[in-house]
Amino acid sequence: MSRISHFFNRLFSRSSHHATAAEAGGEGAGSPGGSRTGSRRSIDAPQGTWLVIGLGNPGPEYAATRHNIGYMAIDELLERHSATLQPVRNHPASAATITLGDAQVIVARSSTYMNDSGDAVHALADSAGIAPEHNDHIIVIHDELDLPAGKVRVKKGGGENGHNGLKSTTERLGTRDYLRIRMGIGRPPQGTGVVDYVLAPFDEDDSAWLTSCITTAADAVGILVEQGLGAAQNQIHSR
Repeated sequence: MSRISHFFNRLFSRSSHHATAAEAGGEGAGSPGGSRTGSRRSIDAPQGTWLVIGLGNPGPEYAATRHNIGYMAIDELLERHSATLQPVRNHPASAATITLGDAQVIVARSSTYMNDSGDAVHALADSAGIAPEHNDHIIVIHDELDLPAGKVRVKKGGGENGHNGLKSTTERLGTRDYLRIRMGIGRPPQGTGVVDYVLAPFDEDDSAWLTSCITTAADAVGILVEQGLGAAQNQIHSR
């Protein structure tokens, strides 16, 4: 048994958590993360191990909100690989393992509120033994206000652009040098506040672009893991 499989066999609780949109959740309702950055164990993960985590808020009332589009991309990835999320003991996340090429990939959803997303990212990266120097094996999928609705962009590092989930992740990891898959939701219409916008469910009119956005984000994961950042940017940014 591989080390990463042993890790999950140890930590998963017996109850399963199925990857359905109804189990996802919404934003800003969480408490802001404090200054809790902790050192991660400098233990190299098995070669090729990745962590892919979608950000959102827990609870069915938030399942269809714009802020939970990262959860939706995770659901698409899980469906492609017939994988099922399970709660991870003593971790604020649910996760599954899949294989992409030669790489073992931990696919996860945070179960914290958005403002504390870094707790989930840090805990999973630490327990899986992904050392700080391998932060480019951490992929965070999130909603992005400053991209047109439906556009997907991939990058490493950079600012958080006001996104509280990214702020928490950067704080807990102690670095910005992790990979991001940015899923465009567009800016709120005039007269609508940002919080109200991201916590509102998608409109029927959004269906025209939402499915392709989710599909593209899931595609981006595979390209990042198997071909690298440059290939992902070339292929995804041309869509």
